Amino acid sequence: MLARAGRDQLDQAAARCAPWPAHEWLRGAETGMVMLRGRVGGTGDAFNLGEATVTRCAVRMGTRLGVGYTLGRDRRKAELIALFDALLQDEALAPALMDEVVEPLARAQAQAREARSREAAASRVEFFTMVRGEAA
Repeated sequence: MLARAGRDQLDQAAARCAPWPAHEWLRGAETGMVMLRGRVGGTGDAFNLGEATVTRCAVRMGTRLGVGYTLGRDRRKAELIALFDALLQDEALAPALMDEVVEPLARAQAQAREARSREAAASRVEFFTMVRGEAA
């Protein structure tokens, strides 16, 4: 949910969670490349589809380790994902974070997915074969 969220959504959620508990950056946000793999028809042999830019970082909050990965070059988004990942591992904070951060993000993503699905369905074309009057 966090990696699929928009940066503005994460910034708003972070503002509601401020101030952050004491934390230490184990790996500052850094950008690199990953190889994307694909399969023909979803079941065929795997092949290298191409590369994608990814930003990652890691943070420690006490005994918890938060890791953030996101497609693209948005360093702050990767940091926010890592911070939320660490906070969600705290049994005392996790229920409130699920209610206030993760569930709203999940609902927004489901609504966006549904809207895209409705838009695609509206432009759907039905193909069919007409049988000519000749006997086969």
